[in-house]
Amino acid sequence: MNGPGLRKPATRQAAGGVQNLRLKWIVFALLCALPLLGSLLLWLQEASWLPLAAYGAVSLMTFLLYWNDKRKARAEAWRTPENVLHAMELAGGWPGALLAQQMFRHKTRKVSFQMVFWFIVVLHQVFWIDQLFLGGHLLALF
Repeated sequence: MNGPGLRKPATRQAAGGVQNLRLKWIVFALLCALPLLGSLLLWLQEASWLPLAAYGAVSLMTFLLYWNDKRKARAEAWRTPENVLHAMELAGGWPGALLAQQMFRHKTRKVSFQMVFWFIVVLHQVFWIDQLFLGGHLLALF
């Protein structure tokens, strides 16, 4: 009931239109924790900086692809195919994709797209759980 003097609670919205920004940063940090830890350990133990660099570079490229696709969607121009976006996410660009989705409010409502996106995120999490805690034995079964 909203009577005189009673207001409907506003949804928390930060600059740029991102709702629930604090919660989304926490989820983002938690999702990035395993890949970051695994990449850092590889860098320190085996002097392999490739995973760390790949996550950063591919995430930046994926972020820019989302930005460009959103821009083209507004202009009703030729768009980036979804399979290209998903390939970039799978290659390690899912953190950049997640940031872009929230910042640009792009590809967040299409359920089929989100299902594939979150499947890719889960795949990365399973990979790093296997590498860090199971010694790579789980994925060796496949």
